[in-house]
Amino acid sequence: MISLPKYLLTIYMTIKDTILARRIYLLLGILFITSLVVSNLIFKKFFYFYPIETPVFGVKLFEISVGILPYPITFLITDLISEIYGKQKANEVVVGGVLASIFSMGIIYIANLVPATDWSPVSDSLFSEVFGSTSIAVLASMLAYLFAQFIDIQIYHYWKQLTKGKYLWLRNNFSTFLSQFIDTATVLLLLCLFGEIEWKLFLGLLFAGVTFKVIIAALDTPFLYLGVYWFRKRFKLEVNQEIKID
Repeated sequence: MISLPKYLLTIYMTIKDTILARRIYLLLGILFITSLVVSNLIFKKFFYFYPIETPVFGVKLFEISVGILPYPITFLITDLISEIYGKQKANEVVVGGVLASIFSMGIIYIANLVPATDWSPVSDSLFSEVFGSTSIAVLASMLAYLFAQFIDIQIYHYWKQLTKGKYLWLRNNFSTFLSQFIDTATVLLLLCLFGEIEWKLFLGLLFAGVTFKVIIAALDTPFLYLGVYWFRKRFKLEVNQEIKID
């Protein structure tokens, strides 16, 4: 029979662990939403990640949007949440990120309608050039991203159940590779249909974007292992065991 002091200590430690798990989940959610919203705001700038003079499908490698930079972070976070907190919590974070993107787009739309003063450092024309035409592009990006993230989570948990929680690298990379391809292809397709990008750049940007994302996704695998290792050690989790929080 458990003594009263030990019983109370067990309850205290359980409550303490639950509070910590909720705080970490909240922090991961904040990082996810911030990365997603920022990527939708900065995507119109393109850069050479590692310039290669020989074009591939009319685009030099790696000629990609800066909006891609935060994306690997979001997929790493959803994979970590999927592994530790479960499929439902991962889906909740994705939906929260999309709602935050819609809200930010609404704010930008209103800000674009408000006339600038004569002394404003940013004129109406400059603001409109940078943010004014983002609504269609952001909508395309959000639709593509929402589709890709739900596929990523679905595939991740399919492989997790199939392998009984083993081979973390397999489900992490396989789900991310496929979902990143779907995300990049869908957003480029919509941008071309809406006239934001010329069709002749489609294949080149698709190849460059997917290749970059695959490389980054492979590089983030050790960080996922490190995160999962810390969670399992801190919360005494078995393989395939998840933390249940409300």
